[in-house]
Amino acid sequence: MYYNKVDISGVNTSKLTVLKESEKMELLKQYKAGDKSARDKLINGNLRLVLSVIQRFIGRGENPDDLFQVGCIGLMKAIDNFNTDLDVRFSTYAVPMISGELRRFLRDNTPIRVSRSLRDTAYKAMQAKEALTNKNQREPTIDEIAEEIGCPRSDVVIALESISDPISLYEPVYSDAGDTLYVLDQLGDKNSDSNWLDEISLKQAINKLGEREKKILYLRFFIGKTQVEVANEIGISQAQVSRLEKCTLEKIKSQI
Repeated sequence: MYYNKVDISGVNTSKLTVLKESEKMELLKQYKAGDKSARDKLINGNLRLVLSVIQRFIGRGENPDDLFQVGCIGLMKAIDNFNTDLDVRFSTYAVPMISGELRRFLRDNTPIRVSRSLRDTAYKAMQAKEALTNKNQREPTIDEIAEEIGCPRSDVVIALESISDPISLYEPVYSDAGDTLYVLDQLGDKNSDSNWLDEISLKQAINKLGEREKKILYLRFFIGKTQVEVANEIGISQAQVSRLEKCTLEKIKSQI
């Protein structure tokens, strides 16, 4: 592992200091008051945080030293924009900023071609996300980003997904007491699923479903909510929503 190295990007990781939250807040106040040396202390005292974040991005073909330097840029942005008047831990604000900087770096260096219009929308969405994060001291929702840039929610989702890195079909996306949900579980057969949704006989098949099954289909396909949002509204796990959704669709197809 690269992160077991003593030296990364010219920094001796064995000598990195870790600041307490109270120390961070005090240095942030000093920096906001005009003490430039406090900024350097904050950077040096949060380099371990940068190291912990970039581990999520390892294995994508990029040099760890480059990722570390990009992560430090995100850290500096977090320091410059953090609002000390709000009751928020610095790491809670800094981690999304560091991750966002790394995602932009990887996005700009991706070999996959994306249409100009999608890329433009994605750039606007990322800029809006950063601005809203600075303003609200938290990561914004997709709806908030869509409202900020004046685009439909679906366009924002598609644009952001178009610049994300491809993942394995067997990548775990959710786990609940040993019940693991993989990317493969959320995929459907495009050829068979896309046609029957528009058939008139669909209404009759849906009428035969139970109330919970109807609600899941309504929230997912008519309202457009994610499986996580549906799970929260119904009060079950995302894995259960995925299983019920899949079984319900199979039941409908068998009746049509």
